[in-house]
Amino acid sequence: MKSFLQLWMPLNASTHGDNVDNLIFYVHWLMLVLFVGWGIFFAYTLFRFNRTRNPKADYHGVKNHYSSYLEFAVALIEAVLLIGFSLPFWIQEVASAAAEETAHDIELRVIGQQFAWNIHYPGSDGIFGKTDPNLVDGTSNVLGLDRSDPSAKDDFASVGRLYVPIEKKVLVHVTSYDVIHGFFLPVMRVKQDAIPGTSIPVTFTATSTSPENPTKNSKWEIGCAQLCGNGHYKMQGELIVLAQDAYSTWVDEQVKLALEEGEAW
Repeated sequence: MKSFLQLWMPLNASTHGDNVDNLIFYVHWLMLVLFVGWGIFFAYTLFRFNRTRNPKADYHGVKNHYSSYLEFAVALIEAVLLIGFSLPFWIQEVASAAAEETAHDIELRVIGQQFAWNIHYPGSDGIFGKTDPNLVDGTSNVLGLDRSDPSAKDDFASVGRLYVPIEKKVLVHVTSYDVIHGFFLPVMRVKQDAIPGTSIPVTFTATSTSPENPTKNSKWEIGCAQLCGNGHYKMQGELIVLAQDAYSTWVDEQVKLALEEGEAW
């Protein structure tokens, strides 16, 4: 089953991806058993209770409790999947990301906007500059970044391209400029709603670098998993995972441009 499903699933390039995939496989096994089981039961009822075998209707119905036992068994299995797999994973990977002391190597902000992804990097000092809602501009300053703040001088941003280093834990604060979007990194097994006025943390660690010269089909996509307007179909970006040295070089180049030009975009 696992090998079969992996033929139709995107590449897994994150440390927590196996946990997500395993849960998907378990759910598919349960659905397969239920599909086959109820299919056999349906075929049996068509044969057992057809008009020829039962010319006179029986209004008393089934007197045993087998169906109740089956329903209880299905509910029990679903409870095991929820309590034994989903909740521990959620506590470890999702709820823990909200803690201020969460250990991470890289911290970024992602702002969804019809119809693009804006990524805010804190620069070489690793400290985000001050932001002010009064400075927010949908064209030139989606972040509302205050350039008068010393910590903001080396901040920079990219639109539609998320750069991260390999084997480093990335903490991303996800929010939205306008409507609800869905921040979706298929190869990282990350999916989180981007909600206006709310910053939601997610974490992931890449285990391999992205293709250097990707084709349309091999590109690691940033998708929007929520219908967000007429241009939803084109709200796509690219996830680029670099070796640590290459990532550091890229950050230095972007910081230099930000300092020279004085603009995040």
